[in-house]
Amino acid sequence: MVLSPSTISQVAGPSNATPLCFSINSPPFRHNLTIASAYFSSVFSGLGLSSNLFALVVLARTFHHTKSRSRSSFLLFLGGLVFTDFMGLLVTGSIVVSFHITHFNWRQLDPHCHFCNFMGMSMVFYGLCPLLLGATMAVERFVGINRPFARSTSMSNSRACSTVVMVWITAGCISLLPLMGLGSYQLQYPGSWCFLNISSSPLDMTFGLIFSLVGLLSLAVSFLLNTVSVITLLRVCCGQDSGQRRRDYEVEMMVQLILIMAIASVCWCPLLVFIAQTVLSDKTFEISHLLLWLRFATGNQVLDPWVYILFRRAILKRLAPRMDWSRGSIISNYPTLSTSFRKLTRGSLGGTIDRLDHVRASPAKAREEDTPLPAQDATVTSSPI
Repeated sequence: MVLSPSTISQVAGPSNATPLCFSINSPPFRHNLTIASAYFSSVFSGLGLSSNLFALVVLARTFHHTKSRSRSSFLLFLGGLVFTDFMGLLVTGSIVVSFHITHFNWRQLDPHCHFCNFMGMSMVFYGLCPLLLGATMAVERFVGINRPFARSTSMSNSRACSTVVMVWITAGCISLLPLMGLGSYQLQYPGSWCFLNISSSPLDMTFGLIFSLVGLLSLAVSFLLNTVSVITLLRVCCGQDSGQRRRDYEVEMMVQLILIMAIASVCWCPLLVFIAQTVLSDKTFEISHLLLWLRFATGNQVLDPWVYILFRRAILKRLAPRMDWSRGSIISNYPTLSTSFRKLTRGSLGGTIDRLDHVRASPAKAREEDTPLPAQDATVTSSPI
């Protein structure tokens, strides 16, 4: 039996078909022979990994010495965030740096797109995790400040760890959607990374919107809850009975959380909005814009650990040694500023403030949230970190 050329091409076609991840951008690409890209990627990844590793060590030592339940839970959330940033840089950075050094051919190394799909999943997973963790931390602080009784009885260290794991599972499930047929991961120019396919096709558009809206919603929740928490905390700190309960650690945690939210917003909003606008407008986009906003987003993993490294209570005590950090609240040390904030926040949170006034009327109950952890030595008075 003699087969016609068309029949032969039909039979041989499937084995020679272009894999999905290379259907838009197929290697090899033209490369700049300078080492600028490899140098930048190596320095950026090295700085991020060392910063996160140092922050993890500092967090571990601080957690070992802390006596406050609310602070220990917050440190667990913060540790989960720093660990996630560290792993994100380690996984994605090692692939990018390896490519810039060796210029390997993706189609030869990964003919079935398994490696490209893994990197695309890593980009989505490690991108969403910091945003979701930031929103989770905002919820925890909102409950801790506005409903201290409920928080002191519900949020244990084991539950905080379980919450971090649930955030990882949620982000992981979203990153798996393209493998289930909703969207796809594509090799992106200049061939060093894979990411979700930004196009107007229904499946790609749906996944792109899911990724963007989950990230933007997380930032919106963080902004809303952190704003309410700050107003409430200022009202309590500036109240007439502010000395009945220490608020220095809560102010420290809120400052760190606000900075984490601000950094995430600056780094991620441009990329998330860019993806949403592109898939909805049905227009082609400039790859240079995508690369620019992606670099902004990856900067979040480098800046996050420095929030805790630089804005710790021990560092603030060294910067302002004359301030009385042993009792009362930070803002209550300035009567004029305290009066101004009291007028500013009066009546803005009526129901919440009434409950907190009741808390201040019972300082013994209010201290239940900051009871020492059972496993800690009660003789430890402060953290050396």
